[in-house]
Amino acid sequence: MRNLLFTALLLTSAICNSQTVQDDFEGNGTITTWYGDNCGINTNFSNPYQQGINTSSTVLQYHDTGGQYANVQFDIAGNYDLTSKNTFALKIYVPSSGLTGSQSNQISLKLQDASLSEPWTTQSEIIKTIQLNEWQEVTFNFDEDTYINLDGSSPPPNQRTDFSRVVIQVNGENNNDHVLAYIDDLDYYETVSTDPIFDNLVWSDEFDGSGAIDATKWHHQTIIPNGVSWYNGEIQHYTNRVDNSNVSGGNLNLIAKKEVFTDQGQTKQYTSARLNSKFAFTYGKVEIRAKLPTGVGTWPALWMLGKNITETGGYWQTQGFGTTGWPACGEIDIMEHWGDNQNFVQSAMHTPSSSGNTDNKGGQIVSTASSDFHVYTLVWTSERMVFSVDDVVHYIYNPEVKDANTWPFDAEQYLLFNVAILPNITAGFTESAMEVDYVRVYQESALSTDELETNQDVLLYPNPVKDTLRVDLKNTNIEIADVQILDINGRLVSKKDYDTITEGLVYNVSMLKQGLYFLRLKFVDGTSLSRKLIKE
Repeated sequence: MRNLLFTALLLTSAICNSQTVQDDFEGNGTITTWYGDNCGINTNFSNPYQQGINTSSTVLQYHDTGGQYANVQFDIAGNYDLTSKNTFALKIYVPSSGLTGSQSNQISLKLQDASLSEPWTTQSEIIKTIQLNEWQEVTFNFDEDTYINLDGSSPPPNQRTDFSRVVIQVNGENNNDHVLAYIDDLDYYETVSTDPIFDNLVWSDEFDGSGAIDATKWHHQTIIPNGVSWYNGEIQHYTNRVDNSNVSGGNLNLIAKKEVFTDQGQTKQYTSARLNSKFAFTYGKVEIRAKLPTGVGTWPALWMLGKNITETGGYWQTQGFGTTGWPACGEIDIMEHWGDNQNFVQSAMHTPSSSGNTDNKGGQIVSTASSDFHVYTLVWTSERMVFSVDDVVHYIYNPEVKDANTWPFDAEQYLLFNVAILPNITAGFTESAMEVDYVRVYQESALSTDELETNQDVLLYPNPVKDTLRVDLKNTNIEIADVQILDINGRLVSKKDYDTITEGLVYNVSMLKQGLYFLRLKFVDGTSLSRKLIKE
């Protein structure tokens, strides 16, 4: 995400004009009118739970007395520009005594275009789970969080500037249960990504040369897992022949063919190739430039599996790493394409939480998927998966709870490339290939990680600090470009740009509230480091 100032500005009637969007329900807000849809609302209600993180005097009372689609809303005069600023935050308290029914305890924030006659039709929504009987701050980041577009053809929210309405809904819709809740301190602001920078190329294949694939990098997976057929109703044999996989013209060619072929005591009418990488890793960026095959019934995929999977004939199983079944091993589908939906590509996650089903997914239209090369990218951090085509993001997987059920992705995964044939293959199909120009895996370089925390060339003191923080640079080759202070949610609360500073600086932090922060130093060579900072 872009590194932006925490200015809390929002668009008015023109996108270039800005205003603050916030409400503390103490008379200091900029939201002129809240209104309830099938929901009682009081924006000047005495806080009945002055405790924890919220001791303010007044709050918004939200009272759903059984409205099927109850919510509270507000509009702004212009539009939100989510391409540059995309995070909302609020505090909420839901007493268990104010609930009926057995709905999931959650809050959703929906963005809509209020100018439409049916503003919900193009909405984007983020849903977060909440705890009962306590104040909590909930953030909705439309750049990083998992979102739901009601219209699947809508672009990702971080590419949109058409939203002008915020809708807040507690415990879902399409039910008649009651909800009493209290909301406070709504804010709209910019955040700074704390994601690692994956800029160090650690493994690749450029597919130069000609003939057979590089056996030091790839394994042909050919053994039928159950002795009769492949998974998902696939009807092909996978072979290790150059007829089905080869390198030529700077590309890897995975060729699905119509031909009678007998192997392992089974005769099939089609052949293809399935490759496993002999490289496995945890976290990083994967870039694959590929052109896809054509034909109803073809099913090409660029994907990943846990190195620990128990799968007959898989490379890592043959190396003794098979300990875990599917989907507990985790599956990451970087790109899938079906010939009967020619220009649509999809990314998906398979975990025990979905019982292996394709519930967690997103995709986009790529009009030249089979006639041109496109770059399919996965960015995998310890917090989320981001999928894109030619830098256009179409899906983010970021479960709020990360455990073995939802997130078996803190262990090594390996790459798989294949073209499967499905039973609905068109009668006229003869052959088609997936061509791969390159595959590249990047991870963090030493200079872009927080391991620089131990770099003795940079000294912060005092820490904890009250008013004045000093940053000393003992290495005069380091030149600071700017200094940023982030709160624990990644919110940029202070920033100062510098002409090159090579000795040290003094930074006033008296405006910060007590608590934990992160100080980020960005250097002119593009590297950065972060340090924990405690404000007394």
